[in-house]
Amino acid sequence: MIVNVALSSSINSPATFPVNRRFNVAGIPNPFLLHCRKAKGTIFPSLLCRKITSRGGIVAAVDMQEAEKKTGRVRIVGIVGEGSVSPLKSAPWLDVMLHTAERLKWVDEAFEMIVFSDNFVKSKDEIVNHVRNELDRADILVAVAVRKEGSVNWIQSNSQNVPNIICFDSSLTLRNKLGGSFVETKKRRDIFSSLLPFSQSKKLDESVEVTRTVFDAWERHNSDDIRFCLLVIINAYITPVSTLKNLRAKGFSTLNCMVTNCGPQILNCLLDPNCRKALQCLNNCSPVDQVCNYRCIASYESKYLEEFSLCVLQKNNCLELDAKIPEKPYVTPMAEFRGEKLSSEIAEDLFVGWLGTLEWSWRVVAGQNPAYDQFPCQYQLFYRGKARGSFWYEPVFQVRTLEGDLIWRRRKYRVKRGKVTGTFHFSVLDNGVVSNEFWTIVDVSDDLSWGLFHYHGAARVAGQSYTGAVLVSPDGQYPAEGEKQRLISALDRCGIKEWELFNVDNCSCEDAPLGIPEGSSLHSKIQVHGQTHSSV
Repeated sequence: MIVNVALSSSINSPATFPVNRRFNVAGIPNPFLLHCRKAKGTIFPSLLCRKITSRGGIVAAVDMQEAEKKTGRVRIVGIVGEGSVSPLKSAPWLDVMLHTAERLKWVDEAFEMIVFSDNFVKSKDEIVNHVRNELDRADILVAVAVRKEGSVNWIQSNSQNVPNIICFDSSLTLRNKLGGSFVETKKRRDIFSSLLPFSQSKKLDESVEVTRTVFDAWERHNSDDIRFCLLVIINAYITPVSTLKNLRAKGFSTLNCMVTNCGPQILNCLLDPNCRKALQCLNNCSPVDQVCNYRCIASYESKYLEEFSLCVLQKNNCLELDAKIPEKPYVTPMAEFRGEKLSSEIAEDLFVGWLGTLEWSWRVVAGQNPAYDQFPCQYQLFYRGKARGSFWYEPVFQVRTLEGDLIWRRRKYRVKRGKVTGTFHFSVLDNGVVSNEFWTIVDVSDDLSWGLFHYHGAARVAGQSYTGAVLVSPDGQYPAEGEKQRLISALDRCGIKEWELFNVDNCSCEDAPLGIPEGSSLHSKIQVHGQTHSSV
């Protein structure tokens, strides 16, 4: 069994176990059960955009022939109900799936997805034949919000040869099929399944597990999980997905490593009520459900859990993982501020933001990563340390525990300048695991009324990599309407759509544990309205 013991480090940085945002780490084998189950972890690296063309209601990815020459090539066909609206801030499902097609390229250039609106059924014969030909070559068919009888009938008649079919928010008449066999959304353990040969029954169980994982992710209604649904199917039935390989159970070698090297830490964890509850809670989570994992860690965080993860993951790497910070998408930093070329000093000042005038640098308005950017009441504290050239970041945020309590958490990151001005390297030891992140200052308004920061990150020994972005302002409110186009342009440079952002709950944020170390300094170049000094 896999225990996703993922401890994280901060709001903006995943930390350790596969939990959530920076709280994400790899699955840890449960020392009590002494057996492993296949685990495909949740990793949502960002994707690369690809040009899309649209003709007569048909949307198609270009340069398909080139992809056919690649090894490990995967072809996906998406059919979307005409005019259907998604739960992602009411964005059209067609736009969402087109964006998913672009983001798949960030994982692997050999993953090709072509998306059609189901109005092709009423089109001319050559268009219908084109869709039929694409289906004949497809590894996966994804039907989204397809409910019209004509479209349903057409899909049923023309998809028999597609080995994998997954249907979301569509007519119940459409059936899911994985690995060439039809599957149900819920597992059916009846007299007939018990009569199946063992190999066939095992295959059915595995398909049911994949189906559950896929539909659980889909129900979270965010762009990362939508893409993840497809990656899980690709990984299980077509070809290994590089970003998922790190979260597969290692079996006996992992258990042996833990017992040999971390016996005292395991024993201390078992004897501590909070640590024991954390492992039991994590064992009940799906290995890929980072939100579930994070809530376990946040609810039962303790020094014994930290010592456990420090020994098992960071010091001994018992899971034998080695995640790397994603390279895509490449996001360019802003070039100038208030008409002056951006320097490293000015860039650091932009991070420092409102600290000095206010008790915080920035408050997070919204974020893109569904696992890491949804915490309530996120405060950012950036400041220069006492040591020459030192710079620090401390996120302060709330977490709702499993008991329903709201608790404050705080992490501390060391920040170093990147080679390109406006980029920075962040690192943190969070709950026993080191997370490294690469941040980019994408844009900050001249009056500091809002800013957009993008990040790529990885907890190496936890096997977790991730990307995301946070929209910030001094008061946690969305930028004024007049700033919308500039914001959309900044998001575009990150490969992010505005409808992907999750709004942060900034109500009931009293008594945040703010403050920075005595002797720290703030701005060195820019002047913030109302601030007359640069140190506290």
